[in-house]
Amino acid sequence: MAVPGQTPLFSANDTPALTEAQQREELFRKQVELGTPVDQARAYADRVVLGAAAARKRAPAVKRGRKAAGTPDTAEPAKVAPSPERGQAGVVLDAESGLVAEEGGAKRGLLPVHHPNRDFFLCDLFDYALKDDGVSMEAPIFTLATKPDTKVWHWESKDKTRSVTVTPSVLGRATQHDKDLLIYVVSQITEALNRGRADAANRTVRFRVYDYLVSTNKRVGGKEYLRLQDALERLRGTSIKTNIKTGGERVKEGFGIVDSWKIIEKAPDDDRMIGVEITISKWLFNAVQAREVLTISNDYFRLRKPLERRLYELARKHCGHQASFTINVELLQEKCGSQGSIREFRRMLKEIVEDDLLPDYRLVPDWENGRVVMQNRKRALLPSHEATPG
Repeated sequence: MAVPGQTPLFSANDTPALTEAQQREELFRKQVELGTPVDQARAYADRVVLGAAAARKRAPAVKRGRKAAGTPDTAEPAKVAPSPERGQAGVVLDAESGLVAEEGGAKRGLLPVHHPNRDFFLCDLFDYALKDDGVSMEAPIFTLATKPDTKVWHWESKDKTRSVTVTPSVLGRATQHDKDLLIYVVSQITEALNRGRADAANRTVRFRVYDYLVSTNKRVGGKEYLRLQDALERLRGTSIKTNIKTGGERVKEGFGIVDSWKIIEKAPDDDRMIGVEITISKWLFNAVQAREVLTISNDYFRLRKPLERRLYELARKHCGHQASFTINVELLQEKCGSQGSIREFRRMLKEIVEDDLLPDYRLVPDWENGRVVMQNRKRALLPSHEATPG
């Protein structure tokens, strides 16, 4: 059985070639190589292997339940994928991928929590509230595209007082999912400021890749290390020119979202990154130092679609703790940075409204009047506030 957040080490279908004790030792060794402290690596290996053994014992009961639901007793047993397991809040997870699964193999809903016990392995600054900078929550700097977006992007507020021009590199513009890295770094700097640490005055941050992956609800397999490197390249190559002030200061020259990055440590047995050093732009750093940040939900990292994440940011920014916030669909499309037609944007918006997965907020459309109401789930019955163009 594959454990959420961990690359499968042993097949769920086959009898393990190693004994249970050997499996635990092998997983323990791999965790130590990734930089996990010895005592935590030992506890993690025990939990994973013992959990896998327990799941294999439960598998026959799952199959009996399926037969009782309508499979004739005389039917030939079908060859099926590994039995799904029941995740948090009754969500059915695919045993191989760890993704939420529907009957028929379709994926839906929020991403599973890959690290439900993440506070067990994390230390120092890793038990903090996640923060997003207010500037990039307002202006659509990051592309919603899932393929390389090499077009120059210009955004201007309705009152013409704020504008951003984003010029991508040949690798494409930084994506909404690439922003996970900035949220992680901004959160660390903000927490360091809150604790009065001297190193919070430095734009350069060092972190373990493993800690970043766990904090942002990603798997810890090799592919995620490669994706991080691609994200760093796009963040470094994406250039911004803007008149928006951060911390009361306007940076007039063009600059990258990330000034520089480098690998400071690699795994001994391959080229996988273990430690990374990143220097964020002065523009972003000014915003953090001025506390121009907002706390976001951990479930932000469980949203699959870039547009879902962008809509959550706008709801958090504009609705916040109010009961609701109303905005017309055309303005919402501009703020999202969607480059498709208004018809296509409405179609995607309708899907997101029907799924209703945004943390803390609900989207209630008024298609007849071309508006969308962002409702605070906890305060939806209080008076609403109309959007002002911006």
